[in-house]
Amino acid sequence: MQIDLSGKRAVVSGSTLGIGFAIAKGLAEAGARVVINGRSEASVKKARSELLAAVPGAQVEGIAADLATAAGVKKFVGQVPETDILVNNLGIFEPKPFEEIADADWLRFFETNVMSGVRLSRAYVPGMRKKDWGRIVFISSESGLNIPVEMVHYGMTKTAQLAISRGLAATVAGTGITVNSVLPGPTRSEGVATLTATLAKEQGVSQAQVENEFVAKYRPSSLIKRLATVDEVANMVVYVCSQQASATSGAALRVDGGVVATIA
Repeated sequence: MQIDLSGKRAVVSGSTLGIGFAIAKGLAEAGARVVINGRSEASVKKARSELLAAVPGAQVEGIAADLATAAGVKKFVGQVPETDILVNNLGIFEPKPFEEIADADWLRFFETNVMSGVRLSRAYVPGMRKKDWGRIVFISSESGLNIPVEMVHYGMTKTAQLAISRGLAATVAGTGITVNSVLPGPTRSEGVATLTATLAKEQGVSQAQVENEFVAKYRPSSLIKRLATVDEVANMVVYVCSQQASATSGAALRVDGGVVATIA
């Protein structure tokens, strides 16, 4: 199967690093014109340069905007009024005991992880309806099903994304637009790699040992018994954005290494 997204424009929110950058790279490799996004001009410029180096000849735009705010989304959409593919990847996480999660934290997580995708989807669905073609993907998490006790507020937002994705898929039923969620499990993003490298140095052990111990302790139900790579997550997203995935909509697609212990 060869995925060809030539002629399609793809917006990936929060895409200067990690899973978001890997998704942008995968879409660019498939021929899409990609719009990457971050909060600062410097981070966007750096990511764009890295993406062009990784995919020579790619068509890449970079737009700095804080999509966790209504004003930031308005600014972004003003520069990119239409898109064929929207990947709602922007997200934050922060381990914190439940008793210490203040109202401001709940609202900040909801604005960033949930409302960014709501606002972008609301802005781009009309254009997709006109073309009778579109792909919207919410990057949720296995934490949306297995709520992590160390960050309940994060899990709440990931569950909310599943509900919105399914509801939006039903809203555009019968059109050429599909809406899905992708649920990564523990993934070796830049942030995770930096953390495990630091812990390994402090403990005098290998980084691989730290990663394996994390999976064994915190995600013992994992079937692959390791962290996923950002490219493994991106591969699923690129497929869901393709023409070949036209019969997949309203789905919650797990790239969790089997962490969620269910057959459905």
